[in-house]
Amino acid sequence: MTIKMTRRRILAASSVLAAGGALAACQPTTTTDTDAKAAPLKKDNAMSDNNTAQPLVIAHRGAPGYLPEHTAPGYDLAIRMGADYIEPDLVFTKDGHLIVRHDHYLSTTTNVADHAEFADRKTVKDGHEGEDWFSEDFTLAEIKTLRAKQAFASRNHAADGKFEILTFAEVIELAQRRISLQGRQIGIYPETKLPSYFASLGYDFESAVLSELSRVGWDAPGSSVFIQSFEDGILRSLRNKTELPLIMLLEKADGVDMKDIATYANGVGPSKALLANKDGSSTGFIEAAHASGLKVHPWTFRSDMLPEVFANAQAEFDFFFDLGVDGIFTDFANDARAALLARAARSG
Repeated sequence: MTIKMTRRRILAASSVLAAGGALAACQPTTTTDTDAKAAPLKKDNAMSDNNTAQPLVIAHRGAPGYLPEHTAPGYDLAIRMGADYIEPDLVFTKDGHLIVRHDHYLSTTTNVADHAEFADRKTVKDGHEGEDWFSEDFTLAEIKTLRAKQAFASRNHAADGKFEILTFAEVIELAQRRISLQGRQIGIYPETKLPSYFASLGYDFESAVLSELSRVGWDAPGSSVFIQSFEDGILRSLRNKTELPLIMLLEKADGVDMKDIATYANGVGPSKALLANKDGSSTGFIEAAHASGLKVHPWTFRSDMLPEVFANAQAEFDFFFDLGVDGIFTDFANDARAALLARAARSG
């Protein structure tokens, strides 16, 4: 028997989401892309406005539901699926290049363990349990010999070992090509990973990120770029150096001061568990953020890891869209886009 999940039933059932900790192969079209002239990023606030008609679809690490994360085919697939933004997580190499990895340790998302020549690079570092290989111990040339692999054991591994590790510059170039080919705006949403840690090693995240954006003219007000971080220090500093929108990432609600965040950021990126009470009602987080002029872009929506209370991915997206989020981070941009299209059809 199929049970229809009404909004009331979903709200009531969502206590599992709030209390239960539910968060937890294709090639790029190189022939056409090579011939496409890179388009400048349109100076338009439409994609960066709290009054956007519908929530933004942010491709979390590309399309990791289908392909290894942070790869050219993964980003390309996410864009084709209808993502508004693609998200590159940024870490440094030994020689100061920004590469795109979710973590500075490499074992979970690359085949570094298969490279005998790097066996002696395995080490222990503060903040990470056990031995691993770390991006800051490799030059860019060495990183380019590695290949990406799927981070989740439960997902398809057919593309493991096929795709190289990208630089931030290469992700920007990919987005530029897709703007020309798709005929629509595509934004980028970089995250500065461990900025304090990298600063302690002598790396300057702020200058590195802003210089790459400036190089292609994507640093101007109105550009479809968000810069995000879990550390407020770098965002406070960036506020004095750029007018691009900044996003404060949040995993816990304790001690969150929306008015203070609004002095240095344009929005918050909370864990989705912070948005609903055990009875499924709003915690007031979204309302407080909006009252301070902040956007709300929660993470992470994974269609293959749904909380049991939701019958399907659309039900989960609908629930959070109804709560009033301004965008969502998802591993499945196609499902998010389909949910938005279905909502638009229902509303006539």
